[in-house]
Order: sequence, then structure tokens, then C-alpha cells
Amino acid sequence: MSTDQQPDPGDRPARLTVGVVGAGRVGPALAASLQLAGHRPVAVSGVSDVSRRRAEAMLPDVPLVPPAEVLRRADLVLLTVPDDALPGLVTGLAETGAVRPGQLLVHTSGRYGAKVLDPALRAGALPLALHPAMTFTGTPVDVQRLAGCSFGVTAPEELRLAAEALVIEMGGEPEWISEENRPLYHAALALGANHLVTLVAQSMELLRTAGVEAPDRMLGPLLGAALDNALRSGDAALTGPVARGDAGTVAAHVTELRRHAPQAVDGYLAMARATADRALAHGLLKPELAEDLLGVLATSANRAGGKAGPAGTDGTEGNPR
Repeated sequence: MSTDQQPDPGDRPARLTVGVVGAGRVGPALAASLQLAGHRPVAVSGVSDVSRRRAEAMLPDVPLVPPAEVLRRADLVLLTVPDDALPGLVTGLAETGAVRPGQLLVHTSGRYGAKVLDPALRAGALPLALHPAMTFTGTPVDVQRLAGCSFGVTAPEELRLAAEALVIEMGGEPEWISEENRPLYHAALALGANHLVTLVAQSMELLRTAGVEAPDRMLGPLLGAALDNALRSGDAALTGPVARGDAGTVAAHVTELRRHAPQAVDGYLAMARATADRALAHGLLKPELAEDLLGVLATSANRAGGKAGPAGTDGTEGNPR
């Protein structure tokens, strides 16, 4: 058996120096992933103590410097700041001369395409929008989750191959999103992923109120099967009282929610109505049962609207919207 040691990935010659502006949950994970592919992180910027500690944990020995210094040191710069902060950051970097001609400037916002980088483009930068369709924890597990993760890719046509190559090097799967479809793409992901967290958290709270000691253990198999069925079968996977047209059960649900979790009533009614519409359109909900069900939903919605106070669905104190 050969005793030759495999080469350390860190010993490979780096092809690009990498910088990160915004050490939130995303930037350090992407930089660490690019490091595994042979690139070399050289600088990172972060504002809060939490972001600085995260950068030090995910990218040890990479210096923390101001954003302009990150751009001075790096060939490839990851702009991983919140969506609302991105346009101002790009404009500021371009106006202060921090952007270098030929520099790859990559943002990870789902909302924006490549045009938000136009100020940097005019300064000679090469603009790429690479959005990982993944939720991040800010821990090393994020690097592992990038394997097989889809990225929404938007870039000028002449940079398309470069953008897709970077995604593949990070272990991801590139999915081309046109500039005009970028907001819709992001809305779809938010609807499916962000709202899912809210729904699951509410469900766990209600189960605890109902006396379930381990709601996570109860929900895990159920939600896993529901997600798998939905991805495989779409609307044909719909089940439950709304899809069956059990108006009495839905009315009982609303009554209990008003009593124990009034802040959840509006969300339940909105999702029930959306589910009923889809079930009816796909022939799962019988029209003769839909009438009573939709009547219950309408009556419940009117009651909520008529009694709504500033703090909650029916005048009781609830979570702010």
C-alpha cells in the first residue's frame, strides 16, 4: 500500500485572492468554500463584534480591515451585506476610487441582479450576482451545505461562464436568472423558505400549549414527508381538512387559535384560503364542500377584521406585524 501523502489543498497555488465585505452568515462561508477550491482569502471587513468573531472562526488568520482595504487586496470581492445596504455600498466604493479595473465584484443578494453593480462596472469592475438558495447559520456547517446548492446567477453574457465556474467551484449548481426576473425569483424563495420557518415555529408553540413535550420530534417526520410529497407531486400532495372541505374542523381550529394564539389567526386564514383555492382548482376539493368552507373562512376573516385592535388580531395583545 502506498504511503504517499495526498497534497494539502492549502498547498495548491491560489488562482484568485478573495476578499469579503460584510462578515455576516454568508460571506465567510462562501470565502471558506472558495478556499477549499484553491483560492486565497486575504481580507474581510465586519462591523459588529458578532460578525468579527464569525470571520475569525470561519477564516482564521485572515485580517479584518476596512472595506476599501478589502478591495485593494483582493482580485475577487464578495459583497455580502443586507439587500437595502447594497446599492449605497457599491456607489460609495465606486465614488471613492476603491474599485479597480478588472476586479471581480460579486454580490449575493437575491433581490438584485447585476445592474446594481453598474457604478462599479463604470469603474472597470466585472459584475456578478451569485445568490445561494440556502439558509445560513454562520457556522462551518454552511460550507458543507453548499454542496449541491442552487445559485441564482445573473451577469453580463460575456461573464456568464466565469460566474457559473465560480458557483461550481463552491460545490453549487448554477441557475441562470434574468435581470428582470430577479425580484420574482427572490420572492418565490422567501415565500417557500422564510415563511416556512414562521409556520413551523408557530406550530411548535401551539403543540407545546397543547401539552406536547417534544414538538420537534412530532413535527420532524410529518414535515419531512409533507415537503418530500410537495416537491414530488405539487398540489396533488395537498391533504388535511381544508383540502377535504371539512368546514366544521376549520371553524374549530379558528376558535381554538383565537383563544390560545390570536396572533396566528390571520396567517391561518390566509393559508387556508390559498390552500382551498389551489385544492379547488386542481379538483381535490369538491365544489359542494367548498361553499361551506369558504363561508367559514370569510366569516372568520370578517370577524377578525371587525375586531382587530392595534396590537393583535382581535384586540388582544399579540406579536407585532
